[in-house]
Amino acid sequence: MSIDIPAVLERLAYRYPSLLVDAIESCEPGRRIVAVKNVTVSEEFFQGHFPGAPMMPGVLMIETLSQVATVLLLQETAGGNGRLFLRGIDNAKFRRQVVPGDRLQLEVTLDRRRSALARAVGVARVGDQVVAQMDLLIGREAGPAYASASAGKAASEDLIHPSAIVGRGATIGAGTVIGPHAVVGEHVRIGRSCRVGASSIVDGWTDIGDDCEIFPMASIGLIPQDLKFKGERSRLVIGRRNVFREFVTVHRGTAGGGGETTIGDHNLFMAYVHVAHDCHVGDHTIFGNSATLGGHVTVEDFATISAFSAVHQFCKVGQHAFIGGATIVTKDALPFAKTVGSRPARIFGVNTIGLVRRGFPPDVVAKLRHAYRVLLVSKLNTTRALAQIEADRTLACDEVRYLVGFIRSSTRGVILRRPTRRMEEMVADE
Repeated sequence: MSIDIPAVLERLAYRYPSLLVDAIESCEPGRRIVAVKNVTVSEEFFQGHFPGAPMMPGVLMIETLSQVATVLLLQETAGGNGRLFLRGIDNAKFRRQVVPGDRLQLEVTLDRRRSALARAVGVARVGDQVVAQMDLLIGREAGPAYASASAGKAASEDLIHPSAIVGRGATIGAGTVIGPHAVVGEHVRIGRSCRVGASSIVDGWTDIGDDCEIFPMASIGLIPQDLKFKGERSRLVIGRRNVFREFVTVHRGTAGGGGETTIGDHNLFMAYVHVAHDCHVGDHTIFGNSATLGGHVTVEDFATISAFSAVHQFCKVGQHAFIGGATIVTKDALPFAKTVGSRPARIFGVNTIGLVRRGFPPDVVAKLRHAYRVLLVSKLNTTRALAQIEADRTLACDEVRYLVGFIRSSTRGVILRRPTRRMEEMVADE
């Protein structure tokens, strides 16, 4: 018979991540079901159970029969929102090892039922031989305990996966999709048309704007990794149209850092990026894979932080800055420039390609390049170089004035080292 096994099993509250039922041979709804599991050598559990002598663990035999029982019980209420969970096992007997190549025939027969509890007899066979048998006690949740009242008002429950856990105080915007096994905390507010991927978590006092996408396994809004944090209420505020790829972590603020981490609009955080507590990220930024921000970092608009780079706590990254791959930033990174290298990082001139792509006029790019030549090549100290730039009327424009102000307002100092000739050749080769 035709049964959508994965769809049915998503309503089992607790189960091993793998689907352990391959096909249904026969089903009498409310009475009996016979299913099949083909045991192959590629099953991941055989890698450690046991090397050189693979056999199927007994606990997965229990899980397999529990999944078959779930299919049988939920055929009666396929349109409902109830969920099932394994409450207990009685009289379990394992009579023979199950090894790669075996074809398990799984038979479950309902015994006694009450409104919230059902007892079933499960028998697993290989050929004519019984390999395992047990009595299963299956509990039933009558309603959608995973969805909150606020979520029900703001979003269709059809868009919240049955296996997701959404706190009762959470607010979910219209059109937002919550994926399988995702967790959304009770203080979270998510805007319209967002997507929260499978097994991701959004927690704490976190506000997320419209049209954001959180990919599987991301962690958004959890407590900071700061020993001074004492559990105080702090916030994470995220704007619109941001993308958080797999395994991204973003932490909310601390009392000592202002109590708030903020992220603007239209930002891309690639896989494994970490944004620490009390950071402030502007708009239209790009973070490469595994880029890391320490606490209290500010990243201004249109900055790019490439893969495996790290920015030290309390540093600032200026507008349109480009941080090269695997760079360590321990001072403020200048706007409009390419900063590359590790201890110390160095300036490789103006980010000309990036500025042209973003529509900067040629005369502005030329003025910025001239200003950087004064800073890096003139052999003047920084104070005199800034004075010369300000006195040169041919360099007058908003971008140059912003560059001068950025340097003068820096509290950690700025990265102004020139690369060696060898480093310039290496970067050119790349």
